[in-house]
Amino acid sequence: MDWLLSLPPWAAALLATCFTYAMTALGAALVFFVRRCSASVIDGMQGTAAGIMIAASFFSLLLPAKESLEGTGAAAAFILTCGFCIGCAFILLAEWRMRKSCRFADRECRSGILTCCAMTLHNIPEGFAVGVAFGSIGAGNTFVAAVMLALGIGIQNFPEGLCVAIPLRRQGMSAGKAFFFGQLSGLVEIAAGVLGAVAVQAIRLLLPWALSFSAGAMIVVSCSELIPACMRGDGRIASVGVAGGFALMMLLDVLLG
Repeated sequence: MDWLLSLPPWAAALLATCFTYAMTALGAALVFFVRRCSASVIDGMQGTAAGIMIAASFFSLLLPAKESLEGTGAAAAFILTCGFCIGCAFILLAEWRMRKSCRFADRECRSGILTCCAMTLHNIPEGFAVGVAFGSIGAGNTFVAAVMLALGIGIQNFPEGLCVAIPLRRQGMSAGKAFFFGQLSGLVEIAAGVLGAVAVQAIRLLLPWALSFSAGAMIVVSCSELIPACMRGDGRIASVGVAGGFALMMLLDVLLG
């Protein structure tokens, strides 16, 4: 553990985002063994990931951003609100643009490349959030909070890789190609994570903006993608997952943070 704490922020962010990518690849790798996966299992995992990410948005991103702005009064409220809203708007506009260019609900448009692009779009702010969390250690954030954020995103990435690869395999694509497209979307998180850590370290004034931006982006991803997806089946399993994920993140942050 000591050697992890001694790493520079960009190196810690690199390791953390390699983990989140590995979880995406691990989920996609199941395509070599199964063609189908229980919907209730995926719902539970997505619900848990959504709960962890929502809690992480507050405990690991917004709260450290607020603490870094202590004493600035109305300026702090303005920065946090603007950063959060910009993060929300970024994801909403990107999703709108993606749907406008190709209607992903249409079966003909759900090719591996386009599906991978849609998932990649959502993974950029997630990787950036991990990098910002590690880059802000010691400036309002803690190592445990950064690790928990990476863990939550990694848990979310496992069913994400699975949900991309399994449908492609079911439609007749070979297992190798389905795995390739399933894991590909996770690669962008590594670059985004290192960029987030370096940017925050280089420009300290960027810290509260980056933290609140990442929180807004993650909230929108959780509420527009993860929660609706897991609620399509047994809503009780998904609800327990969301509540359990939030409670787990809160418990660990309070006990270890």
